[in-house]
Amino acid sequence: MSFQKPSHTFTKIHLKALRTNSLHILFTLSFTVFINTFSFAQQDLPKDGESIPAIQEKEQPVTTLKDSTSINVEQLLGSKKETDSVVTDSIKPKPLLSSTISYKAKDYMSFKKKEAKMYLYNEAQVVYEDMDISAGLIIIDYTKDLVYAKGIKDSSGVYSQRPVFKQGANVIEPDSIVFNTETRKGLIYNSQTEQDQGRIITEVTKRVNDSVYYLKNAKFTTSDNLEDPEYYFLIRKGKLVPNKKVITGPTNLFIYDVPTPIGLPFAFFPLTKTRRAGILFPSFGEDGNRGYFLQNGGYYFPISDRVDLAVMGDYYTNGSYGLRLESKYATRYKYNGNLGFRYENLITSERGFPDYAKSTIYNLRWSHAQDSKANPSSRFSASVNLGSSNYYTQSINQLNLPNTQNNTLSSSISYSKTFEGEPQANMSLTATHTQNTQTESISMTLPTFQGSLSRIYPFAGKDGVKKGAIQNINLQYSVKAENRITTTDSLFFKSGMFDDAQIGAQHSIPISTNFKVFDYFSVSASTTFQENWTLKTVEKYYDTTNEEIITQDVNGFDAFRTYNFSTSIGTTLYGVFNFDKDKEGKKLQAIRHVIRPSISYNINPAFDNYYDDFEIIDADGTTKGEYTRFEDNLFGAPNNTFSSSIGLGLSNNFEAKVRDPDSTKTESKKIILLNSLNFSTSYNVAGDSLKWSPVRVTGGTQLFDNKMSINFGATLDPYALDTNNTRINTFNVNNGGSLFRLTSANLNLSYSLSSKDGGKNNQNDAVDDRLLSGGRADDLFGVSQDFAAQQGSEYNEEKEERESDEFYNNKIPWSLRFAYAVNYGNSTRQNEISSHSLMFSGDIELSPKWSIGGSSSYDFKNNGFGLTQLRFERDLLSWRMNFTWVPFGTYNSWNFFVGIKSSILKDLKYEQRRKPDEGL
Repeated sequence: MSFQKPSHTFTKIHLKALRTNSLHILFTLSFTVFINTFSFAQQDLPKDGESIPAIQEKEQPVTTLKDSTSINVEQLLGSKKETDSVVTDSIKPKPLLSSTISYKAKDYMSFKKKEAKMYLYNEAQVVYEDMDISAGLIIIDYTKDLVYAKGIKDSSGVYSQRPVFKQGANVIEPDSIVFNTETRKGLIYNSQTEQDQGRIITEVTKRVNDSVYYLKNAKFTTSDNLEDPEYYFLIRKGKLVPNKKVITGPTNLFIYDVPTPIGLPFAFFPLTKTRRAGILFPSFGEDGNRGYFLQNGGYYFPISDRVDLAVMGDYYTNGSYGLRLESKYATRYKYNGNLGFRYENLITSERGFPDYAKSTIYNLRWSHAQDSKANPSSRFSASVNLGSSNYYTQSINQLNLPNTQNNTLSSSISYSKTFEGEPQANMSLTATHTQNTQTESISMTLPTFQGSLSRIYPFAGKDGVKKGAIQNINLQYSVKAENRITTTDSLFFKSGMFDDAQIGAQHSIPISTNFKVFDYFSVSASTTFQENWTLKTVEKYYDTTNEEIITQDVNGFDAFRTYNFSTSIGTTLYGVFNFDKDKEGKKLQAIRHVIRPSISYNINPAFDNYYDDFEIIDADGTTKGEYTRFEDNLFGAPNNTFSSSIGLGLSNNFEAKVRDPDSTKTESKKIILLNSLNFSTSYNVAGDSLKWSPVRVTGGTQLFDNKMSINFGATLDPYALDTNNTRINTFNVNNGGSLFRLTSANLNLSYSLSSKDGGKNNQNDAVDDRLLSGGRADDLFGVSQDFAAQQGSEYNEEKEERESDEFYNNKIPWSLRFAYAVNYGNSTRQNEISSHSLMFSGDIELSPKWSIGGSSSYDFKNNGFGLTQLRFERDLLSWRMNFTWVPFGTYNSWNFFVGIKSSILKDLKYEQRRKPDEGL
């Protein structure tokens, strides 16, 4: 008997409901239950390599299925339709299948009537709704209510086409399966399935229902190599709830099939793809001053889909402890942010000893960002970093190591709103905070209000065109109100911090215009009217009894008004020097020099009507003192001297055109030689002496494809100094010196270079934390030692590509970063370098699995190294190993870590850190 080979396209079967007392239900029910559930078994299944039973045409009639849209089941089973006494039935049975079954097989699809079995052979596949099963052989036994699926041997004798079951995102790949359509239970042999980031390789799996599976001799791992995983947990008996959890009996860790003593009498592996509450496993270590400790242990609370909370703490055996609260929140298309609070209670030495000390430090961080699409007319943002000035330097948590080099803490919370119209109105409310961690001085504004109207052109043409000086006349209005507080760290958040608060407002109306003169000169003129409000002024008088000047505060509203005038004229000059382009090998083709000279004139009248006199009577007689009641005004006191000055400015820019290294490009390549070189000074026409102000020189450029940034500045004073190092009204050149005295200079240089393949990618949560705390993202201050927080990160694609490159030894990715700064001061003939330092950081991948890095700084003035950190990292496939070492200094320590990368097993780690004893 021959078999007809079907086409490779899917054959669709539309089955209708049959009576329950008929054999017809076997065929339909088998497909229904089989497609809606899955399971696997070996029972009554041909063994590996064994061919399917031979089909004898005479003994076992076989019907070959052709591609069709319907099947006559009665003819296939050879059954007779029984006569029902009830001819009509008012209740119509519902179809058992709600969708269409599609199936195919490469060699044949046949039905054996005597055995009541359906055979699909070679690349067999059955699809129903979201379920898909593929195998070399699929057999449906209607008499035993069983469904079989297994692989077959190919022409070379290799067992292939193992069953693959897919349902949604779940994929199971066993050796063979069997499923009972009546009990809906089944067995799975040698299956491989992926749950979240974990992978389960099971010898035997028993399916109870859709949500419960029992495991025997199963391997749980996060390794990508399922054939030979580098590690796994051997689960002798266990229970699997898909996408939720695995609960096991005796379990122990195997590394490359070698058992380890690490084991548990029972274990729990979370598999959920959603956030779940749970314990945060701490890190262990020892501190030479405070004893053994636990760090960063606590509990995680997934409060809702939009916000979470992690509560962590540190404890030291000498009684010191710390508390950390970290929360992240987000609402899609609206906003996102994070909030953190850290508190530490530090104890030094033991109670009763002379060096015993106890202190508390804290730090509050908040970052909030609004989605740009949430509300185009208003915006709210926050970046807060405040707390104890010595928090980062005294903190005993290793997370804060990179932030120990920060000297400034700053915060800003702002809300802005735009009111559309003509003119457009803008307003903003801002609260700011600046804190110097060395002087412990704090400056805050609570709050600052700013409002403004857009620029108005009252004389512009009806068509909006503005030509000439008259039509370009424009005016604006702006107001700034501020409550400024200056305090210290000891008074922060105490009632005394508001005692010296300054409150004031400044209204400003600038009127300006601009126009062209002789087509090449741009002229601008402006005048500004300002009105300053204050709620506190001062009054002075001389106390003859104590012979001192008394200053009293006067509460109440007061105001003063000022105005000024300024004008400027400038132009732009271009100079190009061309080189011989036809000369062979000539790379430099042209140099362009852009010069922008400008002259300005400023007038500031004297407002001496706001100044008062008071008599000073002392042993030398009676004299008069002068003061203004607005001397403590928030925006400055009114000027009591007339000033008329001329400002001179000259800016330069140098560019070059060079031949492009790419011979296919015809256009020249433009490079910047000197981005800016600026000179500025002023001459006080109304002054009696020292009319010239020092010449200020600034400049900057970028070199080597913008990898190197250079900025410099200098101050040149034309006047000489007397014997008391005081400026005198004598030019330095007339005093036997040079034309100018160099009074100050500075140079800042930063350079970042890397191999062609690129360097280390540092864009992770640790970098964001350093930036929020006022640190740097270039590792020049070092990196955090919290390696457990980095376990979920995977290596980038470039690294994976290099890993597969057989010539990797010729490509060693590396990166190097420098920051150089020097400052010179000579204002009073001190002639000294006030600061001179070099910071550097680098990383290098010695191989796809090994990388090393380090960061340090050197102070050339004090001849000493700053914070130095050496880093080593080893990729152990599913694991990672890190070691950092601070070899010397205040923060000398070392930290060793090895743990699993996957976030679901991140608590499986070994971490040892120690701060060396002070004597060592």
